[in-house]
Amino acid sequence: MLKNFNGRPSLAIVLKASTVAGIAAAVLATGVPLEITRSYAEAVKVQAPAVPSFANVVDAVSPAVVSVRVENRVNPVADNNDGFSFDFNGRGFDDLPDDHPLKRFFRQFGQDPNDQQGHPRRFGQNGPNGPNGPNGKGRLRPVAQGSGFFISEDGYIVTNNHVVSDGQAFVVVMNDGTELDAKLIGKDPRTDLAVLKVDGKGKKFTYVNWADDNNVRVGDWVVAVGNPFGLGGTVTAGIVSARGRDIGSGPYDDYLQVDAAVNRGNSGGPTFNLSGEVVGINTAIFSPSGGSVGIAFAIPASTAKDVVADLMKDGQVSRGWLGVQIQPVTKDIAESIGLSEPSGALVVAPQAGSPGDKAGMKAGDVVTALNGETIKDARDLSRRIGAMQPGSKAELSVWRAGKAQSLTVELGTLPADQKDASADDNNSQPQQPEAPASEKALADLGLTVGPSDDGKGLAITGIDPDSDAADKGIKEGEKITSVNNQEVSSPDDVVKVLNQAKKDGRTRALFQIQSSEGSRFVALPINGQG
Repeated sequence: MLKNFNGRPSLAIVLKASTVAGIAAAVLATGVPLEITRSYAEAVKVQAPAVPSFANVVDAVSPAVVSVRVENRVNPVADNNDGFSFDFNGRGFDDLPDDHPLKRFFRQFGQDPNDQQGHPRRFGQNGPNGPNGPNGKGRLRPVAQGSGFFISEDGYIVTNNHVVSDGQAFVVVMNDGTELDAKLIGKDPRTDLAVLKVDGKGKKFTYVNWADDNNVRVGDWVVAVGNPFGLGGTVTAGIVSARGRDIGSGPYDDYLQVDAAVNRGNSGGPTFNLSGEVVGINTAIFSPSGGSVGIAFAIPASTAKDVVADLMKDGQVSRGWLGVQIQPVTKDIAESIGLSEPSGALVVAPQAGSPGDKAGMKAGDVVTALNGETIKDARDLSRRIGAMQPGSKAELSVWRAGKAQSLTVELGTLPADQKDASADDNNSQPQQPEAPASEKALADLGLTVGPSDDGKGLAITGIDPDSDAADKGIKEGEKITSVNNQEVSSPDDVVKVLNQAKKDGRTRALFQIQSSEGSRFVALPINGQG
């Protein structure tokens, strides 16, 4: 024990002795040693609110989702004999000097640069995938990658048409990494769907079912599973943002819009509800940047289900065909023809010889109902007709000349490359044009018209840029073929029809406009006409 120099105990020694004495006294008094505790702060812990988890859905559906690798044959650069050979600044192998390094190379390794017939050997001809090989084409190389999913236990897979359209061979990569060769069963460009088939050699695959997308509501949770950017199985979640989206990809547009992160490589992959059912197939995104901005479009299950069933059965889709060019009915058009509301499909022109033409459909008709069910718009009519079987009969309710009529039509089969019908007959013989003096200005409509080159209708020779006609997109060089479904060939004909429309209490008239892109209807106000 340390002491100070004057021989008196230090203060520290006194304090230690006092503490020991106190503890000893406590022990003697109680008989139980004292427990000395220290207080520490606890780690932060928050009780999270209950939110839905997608883990159970993902665990269940992931084995059914696959990556689709698309391969095509890459042909070698060919010469005139569909092969390729050495070319040394315009000289062939035999033209090289005997002491050339390449000739010495072949001699050293015992290779004959000529074939058995003495012709120069061309590299690329000897392999099985070379030009002269058994396959007669280049090697298979991956050219695209997308997603898909099993729809049956025996190996049928659904994906997008645009994923497989350029492929000659297909490889399916499963969730566990297993690779299987697949065969293309059929594809449908109009709905962007395709079906592949793998041979599991008796293996039963995990597959998923279609949801009833009529029960899908805006705001419902969805889970998208796919293979974005070739990363492998990836899961994203979001909600249904909208229904019935038309993105201009075709006549059967009726997409679900979702805000789950969908990117390149997700195409053909499924979007699930929380029950693990497929509500849609991811097929397109809106993306100024090229990546996900939260606007993705999925083919609804109701559309995909029927198309996939046809592809699995026949390898193709047979659709009903009416054979008429149609456009939507706007509010102005409805008012011009006396319809109470802007609904239905306006017939621009029936195609000659088509089922609609044979049934008596005419330009200017508005199809308001099909088999007793109201037609909402032109897309609705296209989808419903397309969903019917060729040869079936359809009852059409048609609004014509201010009256409702009924027509019965036997649907045909939609041709593979069917184009919209044109109201202009290019094969007709041109008639002698009217004198230029007959041109008159329909100033209240913003139109200046004159005789057309073929004598049918009126050529639009001028447009007032501040007029309703200009606002509706009518352009100089187009042609007026009818007004309120009555053919016109002179300005007087137009004024006559407009005056009659005013007497009937109409505030707008329906002009049929012909351009190089086809025919369309435009409603223009006629209040100023006398």
